[in-house]
Amino acid sequence: MKREVHLIGGTRPEAVKLAPVALAMREAGLLTPVLLASGQHPAMVSQALAAFGLEPDITLTVERSTGSQAELLTAMVRELDELWSVRTPAAVIVQGDTTTSLAGALAAFWRRIPVVHLEAGLRSGDLDSPFPEEANRRLVAQVASLHLAPTPLAAMNLLDEKIAHTDVLITGNTVVDATLAVAARRMPFETPALQDRDFGKGRLVLVTAHRRESWGEPLDRILGAVKQLIERYPDIEVVLPSHPNPAVRSQVDAALAGVERVTITDPLPYPDLSRLLSEAYLVLTDSGGIQEEAPSFGVPALVLRDVTERVESLTAGCAKLVGSDTARIVEEASSLLDSRVRRDSMTAGGNPYGDGLAAKRTAQATAALLGLAPAPDAMPVAQNPLTSGALA
Repeated sequence: MKREVHLIGGTRPEAVKLAPVALAMREAGLLTPVLLASGQHPAMVSQALAAFGLEPDITLTVERSTGSQAELLTAMVRELDELWSVRTPAAVIVQGDTTTSLAGALAAFWRRIPVVHLEAGLRSGDLDSPFPEEANRRLVAQVASLHLAPTPLAAMNLLDEKIAHTDVLITGNTVVDATLAVAARRMPFETPALQDRDFGKGRLVLVTAHRRESWGEPLDRILGAVKQLIERYPDIEVVLPSHPNPAVRSQVDAALAGVERVTITDPLPYPDLSRLLSEAYLVLTDSGGIQEEAPSFGVPALVLRDVTERVESLTAGCAKLVGSDTARIVEEASSLLDSRVRRDSMTAGGNPYGDGLAAKRTAQATAALLGLAPAPDAMPVAQNPLTSGALA
């Protein structure tokens, strides 16, 4: 019987990035992937996995009353520890920097189960931004056995923190694998608000502002910029998936509900988001995942944050930090809306986050960790415009 590897995810981005790994493991046939929903956002995990023809093999039940990080972390650690006391995997894969990732890494480490950290090495250098993700990913790095870095820069961050180079592999980011596969299917929109929209008649601008640091006054400034852009450019259509938090949704509706050529939606199914990205002229976003996905479709991203751990996007030129200042957002967006040449030049260098083979490298690296396969080759450094050959 093949040994199990538990892939643990609690949020939609985690599920999206883990799905290609589960499929690659199935194809390789060396290990049995077990998709484990941590209970953080179980409905969103199931929805995301469904886009890949997958579903959770195990879903934990986490009771929440206060909604605090401490409550969530301790509840998940307790549930995972109980599970792994009777069904112990050969390894655990955690993704990124969520509370689920930290809970999974700690619970596995305490059970002496090897931890594989997917998307390791991202750093902003600021514990307050993003909060608490910057701390989460640094803490996971302390207990991981294998660090799968999406880019050479992420790998260098780990080496700078004295992680052994033999424990670090540059794989690319599995989100590139995921979004290319889903968008290629060109599925009809699931979201009713999008089904009647004809985005072929104008230019599509996708706007997302989900991070907690964007809520309140920063979001008001972002929404004000969107309204100015709509007034200035009669050929653009804006799609804005709102955060499900009621206060955030009411803030978005108050600013833009009823504004012509603006479509406000609930959080989008992943196939809808991938299709929108593939058809967009421009993206305004505070999402790390979208910064990684947009370059695969040649779409530049204006990042609605003051700092980003996706520094590769900035260096490659496919993203630009604009913060939440209304005038700055309007100025930078207008520059790209006024010139197709400027817009296209931002993404001319391709995607620094991968070549679509990250999931296969992850599956093979996990098997190699367990002595079942040779170690894979790292993602060719030529894929990343940052490289100076240091990790070649």
